[in-house]
Order: sequence, then C-alpha cells, then structure tokens
Amino acid sequence: MTKQAKIQSNGNPDKSLETWIWDAACSIRGAQEAPKYKNYILPLIFVKRLCDVFDDEIQRIAAKVGSRKKAFQLVALDHNLVRFYLPLQPDDPDQPVWSVIRTLTGSIGEDLTTYLRAIAKENPQLNGIIDRVDFNATTHGVRDIDDDRLSNLIEEISKKRLGLKDVEPDIIGRSYEYLIRKFAEGSGQSAGEFYTPKEVGILMANIMDPQPGMTVYDPTCGSGGLLIKCQLRMEEQHPDATPLKLYGQEYVPDTWAMANMNTIIHDMDAAIEIGDSFKNPKFRSAGGLQTFDIVVANPMWNQDWFTETDYDKDELGRFDDAGYPGRKADWGWMQHILASLKSTGRAAVVLDTGAASRGSGNAHTNKEKTVRQWFVEQDVVEGVIYLPENLFYNTSAPGIIILLNKAKPAERRGKFVLVNASREFKKGDPKNYLPDDSIERIAEAVQGWEDVEKFATVVETAALVKNDYNISPSRYVHVADEEEYRPISEIVDELNTIAEEASEVEEILQLILAQLGA
Repeated sequence: MTKQAKIQSNGNPDKSLETWIWDAACSIRGAQEAPKYKNYILPLIFVKRLCDVFDDEIQRIAAKVGSRKKAFQLVALDHNLVRFYLPLQPDDPDQPVWSVIRTLTGSIGEDLTTYLRAIAKENPQLNGIIDRVDFNATTHGVRDIDDDRLSNLIEEISKKRLGLKDVEPDIIGRSYEYLIRKFAEGSGQSAGEFYTPKEVGILMANIMDPQPGMTVYDPTCGSGGLLIKCQLRMEEQHPDATPLKLYGQEYVPDTWAMANMNTIIHDMDAAIEIGDSFKNPKFRSAGGLQTFDIVVANPMWNQDWFTETDYDKDELGRFDDAGYPGRKADWGWMQHILASLKSTGRAAVVLDTGAASRGSGNAHTNKEKTVRQWFVEQDVVEGVIYLPENLFYNTSAPGIIILLNKAKPAERRGKFVLVNASREFKKGDPKNYLPDDSIERIAEAVQGWEDVEKFATVVETAALVKNDYNISPSRYVHVADEEEYRPISEIVDELNTIAEEASEVEEILQLILAQLGA
C-alpha cells in the first residue's frame, strides 16, 4: 500500500500491525487498563520506530564504509548523517539498536528513562516529547508500572520490526492513529481532550480539500489527527506533490507530546507548539496573528472559564468586531479562528449543537447570538453540518461542523448550505460512526451546494434573520416524516441559556439591592 491509497474511515491499512500494536498495549494490564498507560506505551512504540529507522540508516552507511562499527563512529561525529541521532550502541555493533532496550534487566524503569532522556538531549526537537515520562515513577511508594510489566511491554513491542524496509510511514502512522483511537475508546470524558473521531476528521479534510503547499492550522490540535488527515487527503488527491505546512497548538503537555510523536511517526513536517492558544497563541507574525489557508479544529465545547476580562485584554484584535460571546467560549474560538485565516482562508470547526441556536427566539439580549449574528451578517459562514448523536468520545450529544470562508464565490454570497446528517451513521461499539458512503454524501452535499430532500438545503440570509439567527440545520431540514420537531439537545441548551440569563439578572438585582441597602 502506498501513500496514494484511498483514505477510508473503517479500512485497516495493515490489520496485523494494528493487532500487534494493540496487543502490545494490552500486555501491561489488559484492554481495560491499557488507556491509563498511554503515556508510557506511545513513547515506547515511537522509540521502537526511531531505533529501527536508525538501524536502517546505520546499515546504509555501513555498506559504504565497510562495517557497522565504523558507521556508528561516523554518525557519532556527524549527527547530520541521520534524521535522529540515537546515543544507543549495542556492545556488539552487529546487533539491532533496539536490543540495548530489549536486554535491559534489573532497574528497567530507571535505565529506560535515562535512555529516552539521552535521546531527547541529542535531538532538541524531541525535548519534552519522549523524555517527559518517568518509567520509574511511584505513587505512595508503589511503582506506577513495575519492571515486570515494563519488561512484558518491551518484549511485545520487540515482536515486529518498524524500519524503513518493513513498514512505510503511512502504514505505521495509521496504526499509531489506531492505537490512539483505541485509547480514546477507553478513556471516557478525557478522550475529547486528545481525539476527534477518525471519520469526522476525514469528512472535514475532504470538505476542505487542501491543495499542495497550503498552510493548515489547528489551534486545539489534540493528538494532531485533524492536521494529519488534511495531509493524507492532499496526498490522495495529489500524489508526490509539495506537502502541506502543518501548524498546531495544544494546551495539555502530555497531549502536545502525543501530537508531536504522531506527526513524526507519520513522517510529516509539523510545527506543534504548547500552550493556551486562546490566551496566548504562539503563531504570530508582525505583531499580529499568523494567518493560514485552512483551519481545522475541535475546541472543547462550551468552555466557561474565559471571562469578559480575558477578551478585553486581547491585544491581537480577535474580538474587537464581534465582541464578547458570553459565558460559553464556542464563538470566542470562532473569532480566534476567523482572525487566523488569510483573506482567502477557509475553516471547518466542530462545536456543540447549541452554538448554532442558543439565544435565538429569546426576547432577551443574548451575547452568543449577537456574535453569531455578526458572523452571518459578515457573510463568512459558508455552511453548517448537523452530525449524528453519539459520535464523540466525551459526550453522546451530536455536534455540528461550522464552515467558514473569507472569500465566498460571488454566486454563494448571502447564501448558506445546511446539511442535516443526523441519520448518517452506523451503530458501533462503543460509539456510532460515519460510514464511508455517508462521508462522501455529506461532502458532496456541501460541495454541490444544492437542495437534497430531507438532507440538505441552501438558504439565504433572510431565512436566518427570520429565525433570529438560528443556523442549526435541524431547523431548516426535517428528516422525520412526522410533524416538525426540535432536537431535545437544542431544547435543553435553550433552557440552560434561559437559566443562565436568569442567574445573571439575579446577580445584578442583588448587587443593586445591596447598594440601596448601604
């Protein structure tokens, strides 16, 4: 299989490799416990790939200089001869580099930690990525992963070689993604912090359809999956073309490390920064934000810890026009993403369904609706896709994908394509998923820009104004045969919004009464 192979949501590029990689993960304490140890397992498989590729490079040099011993000596003097220099050399230079780790005995956790830190020291781009885990760590005096289990894991990982001649970057990369997905399935609420369902990422990449050499950015990149799927889509459509330039920022250190390992093992060149891209975006240019051709993102839904002060303190002009969106940050993220787009840029952003409708139909002023109204009136929203329920690992609620386009074609200005894909799923375990034909159908509806009965419609701005800037496809495309109904999730969101507004009024009233009493 080559890089030009078609990307499918449910296809397995190398079932045996995926089975092996999952079996290795389960060797610690079984499938139920494996996700708890992802921060140990992922770096080890990553280092196995580094060792085997380094071995191949040593062998290539040895063929020219006469022996592996001389090859090791040469790369020790000139690290530029290899992509990653590993300060690991077996006592017998003819033995695999990985054997240095495989033959560890005694203080395995301590020695393994030392080796990985030595590798990171020699390769600055791996700093904080493979050396952040202490394999000898204890909790209340008990080892988090004891040497026996660590030895079992190393032995399982040793069963397959991951060198250049054994497995191509896309195969090992997709298998690594498979492992991350398996961890997500068993991680409950925390899964949403690092993983967007594979088929949702493929759908977004297909709709964005990135072209060779484009810049693609994800401000909440998790494990990097959305960026990687954009590159895979581009390779599928344009074999051997100039690769994309990938940029991501991630707040959680362990997840940031995961994203870096994921892009490197896919053999993709990506700049992944660490930090809060809402409060401190790292990608800047000439005092402002760096801008990109495409943005793909799945920010945490309904974040409520950003205050009006955080918006007021912004010096990058991200929130100057549309204003403060209220307690929930969904449209704050949309403002950041819009400001991160070039004048011809486009974006696909996953949000909670409530972001499309909260505040609409409410007699009171609603800050979130006001920001949404601004986006509609600026004509930068190209479309909205209503996804099925129970796709995402941290919630059973459906999500939406909002599509932005700063340079809508003349024939699409003042119009919006709305797709109700709520029925486009198959039952899975533990989650539903979008099958390949549904991905294709949704993408075609967006790109075709025409009405499809009980599935998609193109509306003008006037229709959104009439519905008080409710942009949820479920409001305009009814998939059921019975009477019109509203999704329960939207009704719950509206009730929550009313409750929040009532709470705000109560706070103001109490403040006024306190002042009068004084």
